[in-house]
Amino acid sequence: MNARTPAVAGAAARIGPVGVWWGSHDRVPADQVRAAAAEAERLGYGALWIGEAPGGREVFTHAALLLDATRHITVAPAIANIWLRDPTAARSAAAALTDAHPQRFILGLGASHAAALELIGRPYGKPLTAMRAYLKAMADSWYAGPEPDQPVPVVLAALRTRMQELARDAADGMHSCFVTPEHTAAARATLGPGPLLVPEQAVVVGSDRERARRTARRHVASRLGLTHYVRHLKAMGFTDDDLADGGSDHLVDALVATGDEETVTRRVRAHLDAGADHVAVHPLGHRADRAGLEQLRALAPVLGLGDPKPASIS
Repeated sequence: MNARTPAVAGAAARIGPVGVWWGSHDRVPADQVRAAAAEAERLGYGALWIGEAPGGREVFTHAALLLDATRHITVAPAIANIWLRDPTAARSAAAALTDAHPQRFILGLGASHAAALELIGRPYGKPLTAMRAYLKAMADSWYAGPEPDQPVPVVLAALRTRMQELARDAADGMHSCFVTPEHTAAARATLGPGPLLVPEQAVVVGSDRERARRTARRHVASRLGLTHYVRHLKAMGFTDDDLADGGSDHLVDALVATGDEETVTRRVRAHLDAGADHVAVHPLGHRADRAGLEQLRALAPVLGLGDPKPASIS
């Protein structure tokens, strides 16, 4: 069994059990991004996970913006797209951010989706082969700047078993999106006890169940055209009927936690009980609150954030 390294143990302790996954910051002005990051930190969330998409903010620049706007929260790309920069650039950027903000950066790498690369006319290869080569090239690359006291933790976006095995054997753990607690349990079994395991959990906090489900279904439907996600969902046991017409109620409810704060917290707890080190809460909602701060504020006390040992999710 692979033991937990000091770097992974330190990262897990720093980020705590709950963070935030932000997928809509690309559409928000920088001053609002800074304010939202500072608010999430004040509320007690342990990490900010940020995506990268064609036409959006370059992810290391985005990370620097968030790190500069906060004092202690960890920032992590989820994910930095391996097709958009060479491995030397990724390693150098991660080291430079860690030099400026010690022990506050986790590098999340992923192969994204072929459809995203097609938008910008970039080729898309075999994800597993490319990721393996990328990690080796990063490890072999030369960096002239100050090296961090501890290696920058690296996690891989991993849904299927073979990428999870690569995350176990060649990185410090994995990050997953569009998953259930059952997937988290299976991923922990593949990883073993050592590597970091961070699932994203989409949520809609509110008392109007049908309105929440409509919001959740829009989120699910927006991803059902992506081949990787379709294969992943079928591997989890969902059927063609579940994937039709924007997603069945069964699929939507399995992937998005909707309801009051206690209901959503139970889903977060289910991931932690299944072996997750940290759950990245992804608030879905209306355009006027792209950062989901209303939901994050409502969830924070129920999650027990700010307490040394959050009682509601232990």
